[in-house]
Amino acid sequence: MPLALRPIVVELTRSPCRTRLPFRFGAVTVTEADLLTCRVRARAADGSETDGWSADLLVPRWFRKDVERTPAEDAATLAASAEAAARAFLDGARDGECLAAASARVFAVRVLTESANAPDLLERGFVVALIERALLDAACRLAGVPFAEALRCDLFGAGSFDAQPRAQIAVRHTVGMLDPLRTAEITPERRVDDGLPQALEEDIAAYGLEWFKVKIGAGFDTDRARLLDLASFFAERDLDPALTLDGNEQFSDLDALADLLEAVAAEPDGARLLARVRFVEQPLPRARSFETEANRGIARATRFAPLILDEADALPEHFTRAAVLGWRGVSVKNCKGVFRALATARSCAASGGERFQSGEDLTNLPVLALQQDLCTAACLGLAHVERNGHHYFRGLDHLPPARQRAADPDLYRSLSSGGFALRIERGSVQLGSVLSAIGYGHSLAAPGSDCSPFAILR
Repeated sequence: MPLALRPIVVELTRSPCRTRLPFRFGAVTVTEADLLTCRVRARAADGSETDGWSADLLVPRWFRKDVERTPAEDAATLAASAEAAARAFLDGARDGECLAAASARVFAVRVLTESANAPDLLERGFVVALIERALLDAACRLAGVPFAEALRCDLFGAGSFDAQPRAQIAVRHTVGMLDPLRTAEITPERRVDDGLPQALEEDIAAYGLEWFKVKIGAGFDTDRARLLDLASFFAERDLDPALTLDGNEQFSDLDALADLLEAVAAEPDGARLLARVRFVEQPLPRARSFETEANRGIARATRFAPLILDEADALPEHFTRAAVLGWRGVSVKNCKGVFRALATARSCAASGGERFQSGEDLTNLPVLALQQDLCTAACLGLAHVERNGHHYFRGLDHLPPARQRAADPDLYRSLSSGGFALRIERGSVQLGSVLSAIGYGHSLAAPGSDCSPFAILR
């Protein structure tokens, strides 16, 4: 039965995080970013109150690929948008309103009032989703149930969802454009001696990885050389991995993508590599994803693997538009909204296997962003999900020591060099504590940073 709850206070905090390795995707290299944490105080109809939490990294130039804006300007815009979304949740709150209705109301005000071609749709939707997740957490705590049970009993008013969550999920490890494949490629000055693996061969040895997401889009020659080198890497080790490719909006049209794939397939090792590719993510710029001309080469490209939307999936109707053109999948990211993911799951189920969802990562850091995203993926039944926060950031170093020590031992491990990191064994993460938590993916009372809020809204 849906729970009526009303947000009464929203606190927003920014805390700085630095990468242990530079993360190159598309035209962007990330070395630092702020973690935006949201705390919502919510009140139920019977007067009981509790806090709910959520968090996301303010990744530069993903929400809006504007090369004229600096990363600091990107972060400031996202933070300001979060304040506006929080104000919309608070000012428009109605007695008896369930969470699904509240989220839909604010999404309509903050996103659907904009032009369908507005460049800031993902920015606006991101912060609505951030506060939505904190309220999901609060609702679960007020009802005293884990997230999967809340879905089954329709606690949020979005319709019951028969979640049969997976107890473990395979990690699809990101291979960024700057990531060395072999230990021998790391020069002494580039070696990061922090107790975690650095080269891909070290990651495989440490974690038992079998799934990989490979970043492409650096240009034809560079991409071809990189994919053929990766093919040789796997062949040298007699490995049979599963792969996805991510174009990060860097291909002008699908003929350009097909040219690359055909050139790689012309080499025996390259053909074997592409046979392992499950899908290609967002090769086209979001502004061109639904253009007939840009999609002209879709038959050539999808001869190798289906295509999925990511950055171009800013509105609920975008996946439907892409499917008409021949795209088959869409990314699941908590930063785009949990209710949207649930609605898409129902649509995919009704398609009889023609459409599918895939779990992708916005560099989710522990504990909040990572565990809530894993909880969503598990409840949607996803077998594997991209993870990159464990690779580009050092474990839980961005959190105060006391919060690190409180982390769930089935999901995190202590490092001999100090601190804690994600526990990946045989290529997977175990989700027992995530799924059993009374709340949305975690049960910590105060999981945020020790920084002071930059905004407190009532």
